[in-house]
Amino acid sequence: MQYDPIKDRLAESIKSFPALRRYFYQALDLLLLRQRYVKAAIKHHFSDGMRFYDAGAGFCQYSDFVLKNYPNSRVLATDLKTDYLRQYSFAVGPHFSFKSADLQVFRPRHRYNMAIAIDILEHIEDDVSVLKNIHSALVPQGILIISTPSDTDPAAKFTAEHVRPGYDKSELEAKLLASGFEILCSKYSYGFFGALSWRLMIKYPLTLWGKSKLWAPVLALWYLLLLPASQLLMKMDMLITNPSGTGIIIVASRK
Repeated sequence: MQYDPIKDRLAESIKSFPALRRYFYQALDLLLLRQRYVKAAIKHHFSDGMRFYDAGAGFCQYSDFVLKNYPNSRVLATDLKTDYLRQYSFAVGPHFSFKSADLQVFRPRHRYNMAIAIDILEHIEDDVSVLKNIHSALVPQGILIISTPSDTDPAAKFTAEHVRPGYDKSELEAKLLASGFEILCSKYSYGFFGALSWRLMIKYPLTLWGKSKLWAPVLALWYLLLLPASQLLMKMDMLITNPSGTGIIIVASRK
């Protein structure tokens, strides 16, 4: 499946109607479990006035979260495609900057207290170079937060933009250690409850939408009825220790 065309259509809608951005971010928070894991980790390790590096920022939802909650911080967002980043820059002040960058070779000029790499490593062939470049961009004891599919995620195997079908958690931990990081927390996300929520909120609706836009009224009713249950499922996923899962969340520190 190709997700980039869907993202491009969303970006065009936001460009035409900038007020939609806030509602779009709110929808991502409601539908995507990984956002809850990542934001919880940011809250735990980040403080106002620090520097934040959003590597592979996409729609900049995490940059926005930091700028809204830590207004004295400075944020650098990078991505190969800068159209999303440029759109977002029009809505914020001077504490946000962006750059088109290939993370396999790019090293920021400044040092950062925190970096995030959310669902990007599975898209990049030379992931070790990315980790080493992010390591060099962090201050000592700086924090890196990673979210990526595990190799048990069937969807990752059929996502056209992926260069690998998810990670073995031990393999990714070993690459981080070899790149100079210390692992602070490593766990599976999207266990039984989270994966069920993903199917209900993402997989099945997108499948129906892809078949025909005439499913729109049914999908509206679908979300109305199942959204409360999905929120409970995501909370349960975060409360328990998943023995396995289709996602991996790692928090690491630069030695």
